[in-house]
Amino acid sequence: MNEERIRHLQAIVEAALLAAGKPLSLDQLQELFDDNDRPARQLLEHVMVQVEAACEGRGFELKKVASGYRLQVREDYAKWVSRLFEEKPQRYSRALLETLALIAYRQPITRGEIEEIRGVTVSSNIVRTLLEREWVRVVGHRDVPGRPAMYATTRQFLDYFNLTSLDQLPPLSEVRDLEDIGREIEKNMQGEIAFSESVETQPDAAGEGDTPSQDSQQTLH
Repeated sequence: MNEERIRHLQAIVEAALLAAGKPLSLDQLQELFDDNDRPARQLLEHVMVQVEAACEGRGFELKKVASGYRLQVREDYAKWVSRLFEEKPQRYSRALLETLALIAYRQPITRGEIEEIRGVTVSSNIVRTLLEREWVRVVGHRDVPGRPAMYATTRQFLDYFNLTSLDQLPPLSEVRDLEDIGREIEKNMQGEIAFSESVETQPDAAGEGDTPSQDSQQTLH
């Protein structure tokens, strides 16, 4: 294998990932080249290994997520990098995290089913925020009266939280409380704090307009 060719491809890949500002798949990286100069997928996979190795000991890393590969700040250095930004990211509200956790673990799930498990009314702001962030999407409608929308997570959700698949979420056998599940999801952000704006939450202590039901909050079974 031509080492000069490898180094050249590595430089192109690094430049593309830095410029893109989003994950790039191997197919997208291949499209950067002319037909007569396009590297084979196997060669490009080897180049990605080289890029990952070149990041060792650096403040950034090559991360593979659901949509492809991206260069990002390592989690260990996120607190310093975050000081570049005047506005500090707000913490996700308890209500938003619990709602997101339920969608992630129970998808597809309706808003009514989420409310039944949580024991509180889900704020429209939460659903709108999750949809606007493209972390969840409507995947169909439950065949019951009213045909309520069913929600599921998206590829963007996986990308944002540094996941390649839902299999990387903590097992329910290890995490039972809804808020704990939400915090486990949040921890997977790693270096994303340096690249992503915060989710806008309201300073409502109950969590974005939660309305308690007669039942107390339930844990996920």
